[in-house]
Amino acid sequence: MSEAPIAAIIRKKLHDAFAPSELVVEDESAQHAGHAGARPEGETHFRVRIVSEKFTGLSRVERQRRVHDALKDELAVRVHALSLTTLTLEEAA
Repeated sequence: MSEAPIAAIIRKKLHDAFAPSELVVEDESAQHAGHAGARPEGETHFRVRIVSEKFTGLSRVERQRRVHDALKDELAVRVHALSLTTLTLEEAA
């Protein structure tokens, strides 16, 4: 089964911005059906786990700011919720 369009966009933008050693993008929209921001067609709620050496020396908040900045267009229009786990290589080991 192919990846949903928004998930593919998220994956590409995060790959380009952070060159991650690990990247997991999960569409959790079905779990939020009927909640605020949910759409019948889905692709509104995502969970992301990203491991990148580019997070070294950054606080958790700064890591999340940078991810949000990379995905600002999607967050402004389509994505309602984004749950993030942002780790350095050492933290993920």
